[in-house]
Amino acid sequence: MKLSEIRSEGCDVQAWADKGYELPKFDLEAVRQKTHDEPTWIHFGAGNIFRAFPAALLQRVLDAGAYDRGVIVAEGFDYEIIDKAYRPYDNMSLLVLLKSDGSIEKRVVASVTESLKADPQFGADWDRLVEIFRKPSLQMVSFTITEKGYSVSPADLERGAEPQLIMGKVTALLYERYQAGALPITVQSMDNCSHNGDKVRSAAMAYAEAWVRAGLVPQDFLDYLKDESKVSFPWSMIDKITPRPDASVKKMLEDCGFTDTESIVTTKNTYVAPFVNAEEAQYLVIENAFPNGRPALENAGVMFTSRETVEKVERMKVCTCLNPLHTALAVYGCLLGYTKISDEMKDADLVKLVEIIGYKEGLPVVTDPGILSPKKFIDEVLQIRVPNP
Repeated sequence: MKLSEIRSEGCDVQAWADKGYELPKFDLEAVRQKTHDEPTWIHFGAGNIFRAFPAALLQRVLDAGAYDRGVIVAEGFDYEIIDKAYRPYDNMSLLVLLKSDGSIEKRVVASVTESLKADPQFGADWDRLVEIFRKPSLQMVSFTITEKGYSVSPADLERGAEPQLIMGKVTALLYERYQAGALPITVQSMDNCSHNGDKVRSAAMAYAEAWVRAGLVPQDFLDYLKDESKVSFPWSMIDKITPRPDASVKKMLEDCGFTDTESIVTTKNTYVAPFVNAEEAQYLVIENAFPNGRPALENAGVMFTSRETVEKVERMKVCTCLNPLHTALAVYGCLLGYTKISDEMKDADLVKLVEIIGYKEGLPVVTDPGILSPKKFIDEVLQIRVPNP
């Protein structure tokens, strides 16, 4: 059983089902063609969290018939991911959800329709990126590139029209969109860092301002980026644990007939595979600011709300309901010789400790976001997430 079989006429759907694999329910060819012609979503950052979460969310929406286009992924740092983990497998992957009750859910994710290397040295890929950014249909550019991906260096600013860092490249592509008619777009961080939309905005502005000073672009381009009716930089809160592909999962898949299990470690030390393993719990809360519309991700559980509510959700998670509990387990578990959080949750003293931190100390002072129950969030953390081996 290989991912390359999925698009073939001879694919034995029943054989996959008998082994517990959930296959795409939508018309792959129609979605790929529609996405190529009228793309709405491009994502930068081709790592494991993208495939396990945003791409999998879109898969659910496509399966339900609530949308007709996939997502195009671009990688601006580790190009081997595209060459070794995407293109050989027709841009599909296998999502393995490892649930706390011991059950396993295996789902083929085929919502990614193209994979591109985001650098002008790859001429055809870069030309396609320019084409995508100049399309009126494009609604959202999103990112999972980690917080350091939004960094800006003076040396890169001085490179002018040939930046090396990813945010410089994205700003150059936004300039293409400006030249195509100052078309509206949302620039959406999905990285796990505070006020992430501001980090994207600050990086793009730094490049645009430097280029205006150097006479490389007009002031109108900078004005375009500052116009929230044209270009938005929403905040978001994301939460999902996605470890690197695990050897035990690899063996489990091989034992039930799935052969696309190559473990890939790139020269930049990225750990990827044709499959991705993750926990079942997940949260994505996004500020609803989309001047050109957006994919229908609310149909897969994404919560679109105000900027103020996004911040409240993040404070709930970081200040009271998740980070303090997880940090306490990590520190005291290490002191007591544990090597797994799940084993610590069998220690009555450690369980009592985090229950006090969460329920007795955290809940009375929590910032309640209104759209998520802090009590239920802690329940899931302590009863489902951290006990999950």
